Amino acid sequence: MSTAPLDASTVAQYLTDHPEFFQEQAGLLGEVKLSSPLTGRTVSLQERQMEVMRDKYRALELRLSDLSRRAEENAGIANRFHAWTQALLVSKGGAAMARDLTEGLRTHFTVPQVTLRLWHVAPEHADAWFASNVSDDARIFANSLRAPYCGPNNDFEAVRWLDDAESIRSTVMLPLGAPGQSFGLLVLGSPDPARFTTAMATDFLVHIAATATTALAPLRT
Repeated sequence: MSTAPLDASTVAQYLTDHPEFFQEQAGLLGEVKLSSPLTGRTVSLQERQMEVMRDKYRALELRLSDLSRRAEENAGIANRFHAWTQALLVSKGGAAMARDLTEGLRTHFTVPQVTLRLWHVAPEHADAWFASNVSDDARIFANSLRAPYCGPNNDFEAVRWLDDAESIRSTVMLPLGAPGQSFGLLVLGSPDPARFTTAMATDFLVHIAATATTALAPLRT
């Protein structure tokens, strides 16, 4: 009676089911030889196991380093956001709020250019800078945004509201108000095409939009 040949999966399953095998056959640990993908030389099973463990530790170290970097970046953004909201709390309000809000973003977040436009404003603000030159298309665009836009400047009308619009290569646009019922648009711009990208996380941008919506609501009719 012939014995069925063992295949790799059968051997692997046996070793999985019998973890004590190498304890009972400890001598095999030094006798089994493997080819190392790292050095190309033949190594023992023990040495190969150490290589695998070192690879895992290096991957974990890289992951931990990345998480630490992200945590530091988020802490820095949170501190800037806190400073910006404090500036809004001491604003005189009214038309000054629009100026303090945009200047605060420019200062605390080191954004080269910031502006905003509002519509349906109270009559006393109808001639203010933040209520001028807003087309129906711009309002429709703002209402279509369900999340902050981050990415290249594709010749957006809203970007032309910035002082030096021709230099802008990347932008953030934040609709103000409830989704589909916006009453304004906050625009950030940079000449650096990598400053605002589609891969950016938008958590803090959502908070900025929500805070700006509340701060500017008294300017509405």
